[in-house]
Amino acid sequence: MQLIPAIDLLNGAVVRLLKGDFEKVTRYTDDPVALARDWALAGAKRLHVVDLEGSRTGEPREAELVADLFARTRLPIQVAGGIRSAEAAKRWLDAGADAVVIGSLAVKDPDAVGKMVSAFGADRVVAAVDARVALDGSTRVAVSGWTEDGGVSVEQALAALCDRGVRRALCTDIGRDGTKDGPNDALYRRLRERFPDLEIQASGGVGSLENLARLKTVGVAGAIVGRALLDGVFSIDEALGV
Repeated sequence: MQLIPAIDLLNGAVVRLLKGDFEKVTRYTDDPVALARDWALAGAKRLHVVDLEGSRTGEPREAELVADLFARTRLPIQVAGGIRSAEAAKRWLDAGADAVVIGSLAVKDPDAVGKMVSAFGADRVVAAVDARVALDGSTRVAVSGWTEDGGVSVEQALAALCDRGVRRALCTDIGRDGTKDGPNDALYRRLRERFPDLEIQASGGVGSLENLARLKTVGVAGAIVGRALLDGVFSIDEALGV
């Protein structure tokens, strides 16, 4: 399991939202490049960078800053936030992104994402299928910066994407995002059993080294961690030792 530190950008700063709520913002630093370089020196091997405003509007708002991250760190970076066309994906890949994370489009038009996989390669396209999870465990995918209902379950969305050649997916339990309350192990275990050939990145709720150890046992390919690292709950070095 790969540790993937997350840098969420809003108005040029590193922030975290609570459960995807733009009204509940914690601001951490105005120097994302310095943070990324510190994490790289500490041993991180990949970064997950999100243009939060882009995720709402469908237009990149942090392109210059993200390009600076590409230029000044040597880490592979997967970019998310408002990438809703093959042209937009290609611009990020040409600019230096290792992979693009496709959210809303993955749910609304899986055929388009299948074409991206054919054009760019399955290793460079990560489909983001992010869920609001009910008490009974059932899911509904959220889109457009988590502001709209996508109309399908996580399982339905992933099945459609796998049929079109997608081999990497990111799944966030929105209700746990930014909470440090622990990841939804049951959801990821269910998805691993249903889609054994899919590389799944887990996101949302990691708040301890024990949480990371549990995700490793579940068998996810990667764990995206933001707030726990930013709050100093554990270090990159400690996480890599799990």
